[in-house]
Amino acid sequence: MRPSAPLPFSFSSVPFTVHEARAASLSNGRLRSSDLTSAGRLLYLPTGWDFEIRGLARALCAATPGAWISHLTAAVVLGLWLPTWFRDCRELHLSKPRNLPPVRREGVVGHTVLAFDGEIMMRDGMRISTPARTWLDLASLVPLEDLVAVGDQLIRLPRPGLEDRAEPWSTLPELQEMLRRHPKLKGIVKARAAVELIRPGADSAPETFLRLALTAAGLPEPELQLRIVKDDPYSPAADLGYRAHRIAIQYDGGHHLTREQQSRDNRRDETFNAAGWRYFKFNADDLAHDFRCAVNQVRLALKSP
Repeated sequence: MRPSAPLPFSFSSVPFTVHEARAASLSNGRLRSSDLTSAGRLLYLPTGWDFEIRGLARALCAATPGAWISHLTAAVVLGLWLPTWFRDCRELHLSKPRNLPPVRREGVVGHTVLAFDGEIMMRDGMRISTPARTWLDLASLVPLEDLVAVGDQLIRLPRPGLEDRAEPWSTLPELQEMLRRHPKLKGIVKARAAVELIRPGADSAPETFLRLALTAAGLPEPELQLRIVKDDPYSPAADLGYRAHRIAIQYDGGHHLTREQQSRDNRRDETFNAAGWRYFKFNADDLAHDFRCAVNQVRLALKSP
């Protein structure tokens, strides 16, 4: 038996559709070779392919006319924050408009939805829900606090020179417009509650959870990205705090473990301490306990003169 001709390089490590195979002049016989596996209607995988959600999402979208990547899959592809139990999920979400037959594929969660102009975009060769629409779709799948964290991420201003974009993914008015457009969508009550809690300035989900823990305990809402000198962009900033009480609060995530970041953190900490602020630093251990001890420490500081 003659060995199969080598696959085109672009097909050797990613899923592809039968239409892409035809365009590359692959015959039916070549598609039945042992180095390829059918992944359902119109879709093929190289044998031994290591699961990679973006490649599979692109191919699934291309193999499903009228569909777009949505919900959890869109959040992963866009790089939005998700709870840990969703991050390694291999279940893909595809949406279709109501005038088309629903998606029915093994391993795919199909949604039949109403979508307006501007709620779907092209990214990396696939149709995908916009960040704002993805946020709204997540309302039926994640808890309220997580939905607020994603919303905070969408509206935060990117750090100049540190990120590959200059504008936020979305704005609060855009999220509010989503609520007005889809008053009967599943999860809309939760989304309405979340949009009231979204604030610009949180750089991470734990910062959002810390803020929500403080306010849920009845403490005043803290200022975010609090600088010692309020209007000086070069003044050191804490993640959140209470200016009137000269209380600064920092959440140290994993990126704070690098030597360079620790040096910057030490300079910031010393500046706040030298200026006479009460300064609190919390971390993943505090997060694991829902910031209960952190809230108590801040409450006592607010009560003290």
